[in-house]
Amino acid sequence: MPTSFRHRPVLAAVLAGAGALMAGAVQAQEAAAPAAAVPAAGPGVAQGVAQGAAQGMPDASAALASLPHDLSPWGMFVTASPVVQAVMVGLALASVVTWTIAIAKTAEVTSAKRKARAALEMLEEARSLSQAAERVGFSQGTAGALVRAVLAETHMSADAPSRDGLMDRAASRLERIEAAAGRRMARGTGILATIGSTGPFIGLFGTVWGIMTSFIGISKAQTTNLAVVAPGIAEALLATAIGLVAAIPAVVVYNACSRAIGGHKAQLTDASAAVLRLLSRDIDRHALPRPHAVQGHAAQAHGNSRAAE
Repeated sequence: MPTSFRHRPVLAAVLAGAGALMAGAVQAQEAAAPAAAVPAAGPGVAQGVAQGAAQGMPDASAALASLPHDLSPWGMFVTASPVVQAVMVGLALASVVTWTIAIAKTAEVTSAKRKARAALEMLEEARSLSQAAERVGFSQGTAGALVRAVLAETHMSADAPSRDGLMDRAASRLERIEAAAGRRMARGTGILATIGSTGPFIGLFGTVWGIMTSFIGISKAQTTNLAVVAPGIAEALLATAIGLVAAIPAVVVYNACSRAIGGHKAQLTDASAAVLRLLSRDIDRHALPRPHAVQGHAAQAHGNSRAAE
């Protein structure tokens, strides 16, 4: 057998062993490359994870620990700053005043309008001042005051040589009575206007103060976590909400009272015109009430009022 054929198995075994060694080297290099890359990026990643665990988690736990558990309106009021609490209390009192005036004015204006309506019907049915005095002249309402004023002016002008100025003097008296009744009926509505115009701004002051306090707390805590500042901002916004709760009803009640008082003034104007028409009729008829008749009506009305008591 030739030599080349005799050594062929040995050569094949050598080549197979060399291939195995080369394959092992390549696999070792591939396995070593990721291991080398990980140490390059590993310190940064590990440092970031460590910092997140050392800084982020304590901040979150501290924020959750400082977050109030009661975020109801009463809970926010209790935990608010003294200035914001004072603003809330003032606005709450203003709201109470608003509803008190609303109830009182509703009852007052309703009663006054009912009395004026009844008196106006009687004045329209009367044919003279004497008849008007018998019906409504000495009642306690404003219409009775109108009739009494005209009778008093008639009594004081009894010795006047002319009746030309009697209508003007009577109209002047009636005008002043109407103005006094309007002022008396409008008492308290100025407070409603003040509350309605200043309530939102007072609440806004409490909001600004509360937000300023929250930002001061952010600078002291050295954190921008929303859980730390959210309760303070919510408390501040509660002041604005209470300001609107106080201001909106005040404006609505003020407008309603203004319309009702305007309607009552129109009724008084109609009653005044009716009394002046009765006076004009008596002047044309030369049938003005005599002084003793006026005094008799006054005594009778006084006796009726005593009997009613």
